[in-house]
Amino acid sequence: MLIYDYLSHVPIADDQLDPLDFATPSPEELSKALGSMILSASGWRKIFAVTGNEEDTTPSISKADSILAAFVALALARHLGIPGAQKSAINSTLATLPSPGETQPSILVGLDARPTGQILGDIVCRILAALGAKVRYLFISAAPEIMADCNLFPQEADAFLYVSASHNPVGHNGIKFGKNGGVYAGSESAQLASIFRALVADRKAACYVQRLSALLDTNELHQIFSSIRFQKQQALERYEIFALGTACKSFDKEKIRDLSRSILEWTKDNPIGIVAELNGSARSVSIDYTLFNSLGIKVLFLNNQPGKIVHAIVPEGENLELCRKTLEDQFHRDHCFKLGYVPDNDGDRGNLVYIKDSLGKAVIMEAQEVFALVTLTELCQARLHSPQAKIAIAINGPTSMRIDRICKNLDVKVFRSEVGEANVVGLAERLRTEGFLVPILGEGSNGGNITYPAKVRDPLNTILSLIKVLSDNSLFRLWCRSIGKDIPKILNLESIMDSLPIFTSTGAFSSEAKMQVTTSQEKLKTAYEKVFLRQWEETQTEREALGITSYVCYQMEGMVCREGLGKAFRTPPFTGGLKIAFRNQNETETDFIWMRGSGTEPVFRIMADCEGKDQKRHDFLLNWQRKMISEADQLAQEKN
Repeated sequence: MLIYDYLSHVPIADDQLDPLDFATPSPEELSKALGSMILSASGWRKIFAVTGNEEDTTPSISKADSILAAFVALALARHLGIPGAQKSAINSTLATLPSPGETQPSILVGLDARPTGQILGDIVCRILAALGAKVRYLFISAAPEIMADCNLFPQEADAFLYVSASHNPVGHNGIKFGKNGGVYAGSESAQLASIFRALVADRKAACYVQRLSALLDTNELHQIFSSIRFQKQQALERYEIFALGTACKSFDKEKIRDLSRSILEWTKDNPIGIVAELNGSARSVSIDYTLFNSLGIKVLFLNNQPGKIVHAIVPEGENLELCRKTLEDQFHRDHCFKLGYVPDNDGDRGNLVYIKDSLGKAVIMEAQEVFALVTLTELCQARLHSPQAKIAIAINGPTSMRIDRICKNLDVKVFRSEVGEANVVGLAERLRTEGFLVPILGEGSNGGNITYPAKVRDPLNTILSLIKVLSDNSLFRLWCRSIGKDIPKILNLESIMDSLPIFTSTGAFSSEAKMQVTTSQEKLKTAYEKVFLRQWEETQTEREALGITSYVCYQMEGMVCREGLGKAFRTPPFTGGLKIAFRNQNETETDFIWMRGSGTEPVFRIMADCEGKDQKRHDFLLNWQRKMISEADQLAQEKN
């Protein structure tokens, strides 16, 4: 029977139809399917659309990819110690089904709103259920929603499995694994990847998962699909509590009510409206409307039907234009509309547009600006609540030095990690064990903030931070005092934005931020350092004209940031970030150039960050970086 989701009205699955009932793909077909898959701590991703076209909206996937999806579930089950997932069970002549009454792990499963999500979710749930796991299926759900559930109630989920490719094009899909509200750290993620590769290489494994699927009691599967409504409603209630608790830094019910009442009172006197252009994302069936409505905030939704993807998924640049234009039109009709946001497909990141009152126009807020604005708010709140605390922030390598300037004014220490959500979360956790208060962390290069105790980015946390700084004058007053300025007569987003340190940064997803390289990162970086040292001398005139007198190199791997140029400051597999920061005659870092191969896409990412509003300076440094990498790539090829 075909079962439909009560919220989205999207078909969940047919519990009588076995999606693995087909001729077993050959080992060569499975190996080829794995070959195009990226396995990283940030997530496992590939193009699952059966045509291989990354922009294809088909819900169909290949037979080989169907088996890979089953291996995803089998790998997690083996990692969690489920007997039927072990190698001995696969080598048996019969599928090893769980014994009656046998206690097995509970696994929370959800997916974003991509077309291939339903079939992947169906396969994953079938295999986990066949192995005896307790499956709590949320179907389409925002990533912060599923992670809030197991953050608040970790005892109810031994792990979560989330089907998503985040900001990648619509034909892609992938998997995130984790527990206790956050994705697995690098070591645990690597263990899972190793298990997964071993399953693909095991000639008996494909037939085994097909037998598991065929032998599954359809009544059990029907129960899992039928319980989605209860599981989803419970998750939404928990998510709303978690979002408000994160905003007020307490899960005490009275303190949450106090925060809600204070915002509600403020919005009565200062009406505010938000345009939510959801682009068919999983946020379409999340708490956005109920949360904002409960706080007295008006909301205009666009494209809030799951799967109604009307433009490219990554929420940057031209993909924010529809929201910007709609906000501007809405502002002219109703002046309370001042803010808009666009999430990616799993809804864990949302970048913003806002009304610049002096112009009466809507403008796009850069990703680095979004993070800086939230950082300012959360650090001011932390400093007010804990004046003597040892406060720190954990950020990734390419996060703009805007953050360093903000932190210097608020007496906050800055620590950097390699790119990757798991890396900044792990770094923040380590800092807390060292006695630091870490209220905010994240990857400013993507615009996504992670507000403690959350372990994932969330646009609702972003917007609630903005509401806090607008509604509580004490936060912005502290910031103005720290930078030696008077609080402006009119407090709005424009005046707060104008107070931020000014930097010019490369957009993380702009075409200028991407390159293609042909050599390994190990060889490329070795060659790059030689090129840089030579060109450092050759560009003396240009550098001195920019006020650049010295440099320092930072190399980031996982949660570690090492200072130094050369291979001695790197470890295998040499895939971390490399950043060269430039200093002026006062030994103050004013600019940096950065590079790293993407862990989730087949591209090499670069960027430049420059103090001040000087596009020519930025472009010079970025072009210099591009030329040095191209020359290094050529040199490394010739050496081969």
